[in-house]
Amino acid sequence: MCILRLLASNDAQLQPNFYAKSCPKAEKTIQDYVQKHIPNAPSLAAALIRMHFHDCFVRGCDASVLLNSTSSTGNQTEKVGIPNQTLMRGFDFIDAVKKVVEAECPGVVSCADIVALVARDSIVVTGGPYWNVPTGRRDGRISNSSETTDIPAPFNNLSSLHTSFAKKGLDLKDLVLLSGAHTIGISHCSSFSTRLYNFTGTFGTQDPSLDSEYAANLKAKKYKSLNDNTTKVEMDPGSIRTFDLSYYKLLLKRRGLFQSDAALTTSTTTKSYVNQLVDGSLKEFYTEFAQAMEKMGRIEVKTGSAGEIRKHCAVVNS
Repeated sequence: MCILRLLASNDAQLQPNFYAKSCPKAEKTIQDYVQKHIPNAPSLAAALIRMHFHDCFVRGCDASVLLNSTSSTGNQTEKVGIPNQTLMRGFDFIDAVKKVVEAECPGVVSCADIVALVARDSIVVTGGPYWNVPTGRRDGRISNSSETTDIPAPFNNLSSLHTSFAKKGLDLKDLVLLSGAHTIGISHCSSFSTRLYNFTGTFGTQDPSLDSEYAANLKAKKYKSLNDNTTKVEMDPGSIRTFDLSYYKLLLKRRGLFQSDAALTTSTTTKSYVNQLVDGSLKEFYTEFAQAMEKMGRIEVKTGSAGEIRKHCAVVNS
C-alpha cells in the first residue's frame, strides 16, 4: 500500500509537455533524432524499450541505469549488471541524444525523460504503438549493480514475476502486456540455455513446457552448446521487426523463448489475458500496451527538488 501511495504522490507531478516553457523544442529534437537514426538500425528500438524497462525496475525511472562505474570509489553501477550488459548500443544512443538536447537547452532536460521519450519514439518509428509520456522526471545519483537483481529475469516463473511487478505497483495484466515488447528484437543464448540443456540441474534435461519441434530447431540451427555466448536468436521468429500479436500466438503454441514467456500461460488469469489479446485486434493491443507503458513510466519517479538534471547521462554532476 505504501508503494502505491508513493507512486501516486510522485506521478502527480509528471505532466504532458513539462518542458513547454523551459525547452519548447525538447521533445521535437528527440523525436527528430530518433526518426533520423533508428530506421538505419531498427533492432536498436528493442534495446531502447528494454533499457527503459530495466531503468524503471531499479530505483524507479531515474536514469540510474546510465551511470558509469567509478574507479575512484570502486562502485559498480547498474550498467555492468548482468541484465544490462546487452544494452551497450542503447547507452551510446542515449548519450548522442543527450548531446543534441543539451545543445538546444543546456541543463534542462533530464536523462530519465530522454530514456522514456526515446523508448516511445523508437517504437513508433518502427511501426509500433504510440503512448503518452508525461515528463518532469529527474535523474538519480545512486546506481548499484547489485540492485539489478530487481529486474525480472528471463528464467523467472510466474510467482517471481508477479512479486517483482507487484513491488512496482504493476499487476498481472501489466505483466502480460509489457511482455508483449518481446514481439521485436533478439536474445543472447545465455538467457534461455537452461531450458534446452540443463533444466533440472542435470545436463541433457530439457524444459518439458517447450514445444519439442521448436526446441530441436533452436538446438540444431541456432544454439549448439551450453557455452555459446555469441549466437543471437529471434524472440518472435519471423516477425522480429513487426510490433504485432505474433508473440502471444507463439506462447499458446508453447514457443515462447524464455521461461518468463512460458510462465504467462501457467495460470488461468494470465493465460486468459493472452487469449483475449490473440482474439482481439492489433488496435486493442496497442491501446492496452500504451496504457501499461505509461503506467510503468511513472514508477517511483523523482520530481520537484529530488535528484538532479545531469549534464552528462553517464556521470552525476560534480
